[in-house]
Amino acid sequence: MKGDCRPFVVDGHQVGLVSQNVIEQLLKHPEVFHIRAPEHGKQNIVELNPAFRDYNTRSQQVDRILREFRKQGMFVALKGWRDECYDVKSSTGSLLKMDRSATCLFGVRNYGVEINGYVRHPTKGLCIWLQQRSDTKQTWPGKWDNMVSGGLAVGYGVLETAIKEAAEEASIPGHLIKNLVSAGCVSFFFESERGLFPNTEFVYDLELPEDFVPDNSDGEVQNFQLLPANECLERVFMPDFKTTSCPVVIDFLIRHGIITPENGMRVLSWKSNFTQVIELLHVPLQSLYTYRTTPNEEAANAHVTTTTTTTTAATTTNQRDLNSSSNNTNSIENGKL
Repeated sequence: MKGDCRPFVVDGHQVGLVSQNVIEQLLKHPEVFHIRAPEHGKQNIVELNPAFRDYNTRSQQVDRILREFRKQGMFVALKGWRDECYDVKSSTGSLLKMDRSATCLFGVRNYGVEINGYVRHPTKGLCIWLQQRSDTKQTWPGKWDNMVSGGLAVGYGVLETAIKEAAEEASIPGHLIKNLVSAGCVSFFFESERGLFPNTEFVYDLELPEDFVPDNSDGEVQNFQLLPANECLERVFMPDFKTTSCPVVIDFLIRHGIITPENGMRVLSWKSNFTQVIELLHVPLQSLYTYRTTPNEEAANAHVTTTTTTTTAATTTNQRDLNSSSNNTNSIENGKL
């Protein structure tokens, strides 16, 4: 994670992390985003205008700015605009929604589901179904991926999303999907040219009969392939495999005894021990979102938002606060993959 990240705060709760290149654009919209220095010597924060008091107002104001950015061709991430939204949540509930393509600009936590489809083959042993994503996908086009995966969009539950994606991506019928088994979750932090991805994936295992072959129905998959576990592991470490699905496959192989404490370093070819690998599959992302405003800060900021200022003055104040802030360094030890 870059050292210039700042907490993104909504309604007094930190819900994201914003990098310098994004902050520079947010400075141009002080009526929506405030860059300010809080009390007690803490680092500066990016705050959604607290005058926006409800879910719909916040969502509309942020969406308006994001659409301007998209129209102006800013940010690689917005080229993947989906017209599908993710909720931005705190411990108290959903605060707003934004297009899923934009969440990485704000370092907002993403949630998704992944299904490990596997077969106990009589001669090949444990085999795993992988999909190759369509070349027309907005993200990770043509990359190999888990059999079924999908983001947790607004209005959908975890199991509901798993069942929906299984039908759309792999045409898994009802009599098979009822065998879906919840297998916990993995969490990790990933950074790319698009932005910051603090991801939590809810994982399901699905044992499939030997004669079942997945068939895509939504045009987002170009191919499926059934691989023995050892070949699947080799595929995961190739550059044509979707990075954010690697942890899910590794987790599956650990749980099924393919990767063990005894063979971990040899199988994974990492300069890490087995314990470190386990920890990187379960990064405590909540530790990145610990900022909370104090009552004094909230009261002071509420007063500021009722004061009429010009856009130029507000922008100047934002820039001054930003320049006076201190760095916030993070590293792979903090959970970056």
